[in-house]
Amino acid sequence: MVKVALFVRLEAKPGKESAVESFLMGGLPLVMEEPATTAWFGIRLGPTTFGIFDVFPDDAGRQAHLSGKVAAALMAKAGELFSEPPSIEKIDVLAAKLPG
Repeated sequence: MVKVALFVRLEAKPGKESAVESFLMGGLPLVMEEPATTAWFGIRLGPTTFGIFDVFPDDAGRQAHLSGKVAAALMAKAGELFSEPPSIEKIDVLAAKLPG
């Protein structure tokens, strides 16, 4: 059961849309190494707006993800790829359907 989540909104700098898309696709192998990251999605919300949505069984798993490789890479690339700092929202999951 997942109980908590993160939603990260990312606004690409002009001309950096393809680089943000590649960055998100490259994050998948990193989160595959995180046992407490139950599901992870790199998403595109519009022409220059991207996001990450991921879910966890508990706050410890969410915090481990925030301290992990993807978060570190995101912050390292923020100035290069994004027109504003990533917006990170902590979310409580009320209901979920997962494969299984």
